[in-house]
Amino acid sequence: MARTKSSSRWLHEHVNDPYVKQAQKDGYRSRSAYKLIELNDKDRLIRPGMRVMDLGSAPGGWSQVAGPLVGTKGRVLATDILPMDPLKNVDFIQGDFTEGVVVKAIFEWLGPNKFDLIVSDIAPNITGIDSADQASSMYFLELALDTVKRALKPKGDFLAKMFQGEGSDAYLRELRKSFDKISVRKPGASRPRSREVYIVAKGFKPATG
Repeated sequence: MARTKSSSRWLHEHVNDPYVKQAQKDGYRSRSAYKLIELNDKDRLIRPGMRVMDLGSAPGGWSQVAGPLVGTKGRVLATDILPMDPLKNVDFIQGDFTEGVVVKAIFEWLGPNKFDLIVSDIAPNITGIDSADQASSMYFLELALDTVKRALKPKGDFLAKMFQGEGSDAYLRELRKSFDKISVRKPGASRPRSREVYIVAKGFKPATG
């Protein structure tokens, strides 16, 4: 089957992407590792001893960065519907993080504790239909926020990928109700023409009553 114009452009960008080449050189599983490295350098999100949850973790680019940062006294819990090879200081649960059996496994892993930080680099399977892709992206963000409200400790932080478009401003307004500070970042490893940005939400305020 012939490649579409957009898929050919993506392939050309990917093959010639300096971050892809650097990831191969540095041993990272994906170029997305550099996004988290830059975001963490700027916002000081990950510290030794923390409990971090990585939603939609496969192939493990973000967990690969977070594991060494939390160190032996911390732990990363990664989850994805796709399999992921083991990483140091990282535990993995395969499955849909919204399904009951996976939710149960997450809270059994947590015990009486909650996460210090929840991160999500989830992107929908792109169809090429902008309105459908944007709706899918916002749906995943809503699911991630539901998890945050249940599993993030007070004053904890949340980092998530968002595509700017319909629903994104409303989502930011919703986040501001639950966090002390919201920042929107565009790391260098994010392709310039992409609508992708990253939300850094700090200081979680659980609902009362």
